[in-house]
Amino acid sequence: MEGGQSLACGPKSFKEPTPLVYNALATSGSLMADSAGALFEALLSLMGRLRGEGGCPWDREQTRASLKPYLIEETYEALEALGEGRTDHIVEELGDVLFQVVFHCQIAQEQGEFTMAEVLHGVLQKMTSRHPHVFANTQVADAREALSQWERIKRAEGHGDGSPRSALEGVPQSLPALLRAQRLQEKAGRVGFDWPTWRQAWSKVREEMAETDEAVAAGDAARIRAEIGDLLFSLVNVARLLEIDAEDSLRKAADTFTRRFKEVEAAMRAEGRQVDEASAEDLDREWEAAKSREAPGRDGTGR
Repeated sequence: MEGGQSLACGPKSFKEPTPLVYNALATSGSLMADSAGALFEALLSLMGRLRGEGGCPWDREQTRASLKPYLIEETYEALEALGEGRTDHIVEELGDVLFQVVFHCQIAQEQGEFTMAEVLHGVLQKMTSRHPHVFANTQVADAREALSQWERIKRAEGHGDGSPRSALEGVPQSLPALLRAQRLQEKAGRVGFDWPTWRQAWSKVREEMAETDEAVAAGDAARIRAEIGDLLFSLVNVARLLEIDAEDSLRKAADTFTRRFKEVEAAMRAEGRQVDEASAEDLDREWEAAKSREAPGRDGTGR
């Protein structure tokens, strides 16, 4: 199939040539008056134009492998925008993520694999089947029960080859480690494998701390590595049971450390020296001064 064809075709129709429907005369002003569906069609056609004959050289040479870093980057930028809460930034970054999805679908269509229509069909079918309390006759009492129902349906679906699904499936290994740990714990908890309360989980943290102390005292590097991993995993459990996002907590702590350290650097420069030229006492003094300047209740970290 030639590149540049429109992605707006029905399921299993990717082997049939389709005309380019990109409207080169459309302007952002005219598009803004259209519905979301019309704008989405325009985006699909624009992607076909970029990849087609006479399109953009950079876009035409991209592959799935070359686009992976951009998908990751755009996803993190969207998360950052959501954290900031600026509407204009959120709109822009979600658009960038959507563009990456469209890009991958265009490449798949060119290779005769699938189309955007098939992706949309799949997600619509999945969301409908996993919400029988909305689209069928079942009932759920609350959000927790709805989530448990989702997991039961997902496990019952199995894999395409008929093999059963694990309760832990759907958590990518490539997730940040703290986030992955929390998602694994959440999924295990939905099938009853969980601590009764955070207090029991905190006791496990103390147990892991003691085992880490023993490993450090023994000087066994492999055991130290394993015990620190267990300790971090158990801390995530406590955070989760207290309804705190461990990944977000660590991110905020890192942000606070960065902000305070930059203030220490600025203080050192004001005195005509660099951080590595200051004594430990001077650095501690400036660190505490940076802490004291923060507003009460502001998220932060100690040292």
